[in-house]
Amino acid sequence: MEKKHTYFVDIDGTILKYRKFETYETTKAEPIKSTINFLIDKAKEGHMIILTTARPEYLHDHTIIELHENGVPYDKIIMGIERGPRYIINDMDPNKPEKRAISINLTRDEGI
Repeated sequence: MEKKHTYFVDIDGTILKYRKFETYETTKAEPIKSTINFLIDKAKEGHMIILTTARPEYLHDHTIIELHENGVPYDKIIMGIERGPRYIINDMDPNKPEKRAISINLTRDEGI
């Protein structure tokens, strides 16, 4: 049986086109279709999707509405993370050669 994967995915510039925090409530979110379609496929395969964002907590409800309106699947959301580089640190099974932490860096607003 194949083990399911966990995808940690940033929202702004990756799923929705980048906007400044102060404009979120006055501008409409622009979806990045290639990334949303990728996430839909992964969700259908049963993988876990955890969204991450530097958006402050006061934008939580607004963010949930935008994600729903744009058909973005996810299992959990973590808000208020730092804007600097993000690191994933994971162990490796000594009996299996594959990497267990994989990074994908995208150009802002271009999607997968």
